[in-house]
Amino acid sequence: MKNTFVSVKLQKVVAMIDYLVAAVVGLFGGNLSIRSQKGVTMIEYALIAGLISVATIAAVTLIGTSLNEVFEKISDALDGI
Repeated sequence: MKNTFVSVKLQKVVAMIDYLVAAVVGLFGGNLSIRSQKGVTMIEYALIAGLISVATIAAVTLIGTSLNEVFEKISDALDGI
């Protein structure tokens, strides 16, 4: 069930990125050739990669802080032995 939730969220993010890219392209000329569509797709992939990078950094930071606290408790407990 969790994978479905992530998949739906990812689809919504991709749809939102498609909408934003289409809006930006519309501002600068409108017509998309096949070549410019490939560029738009590349931009979408870059934005998704950036979002994944930010999420990974946030997760590692949170996990690192929690792990640091756990190891400090273990160290304090071992100091008492």
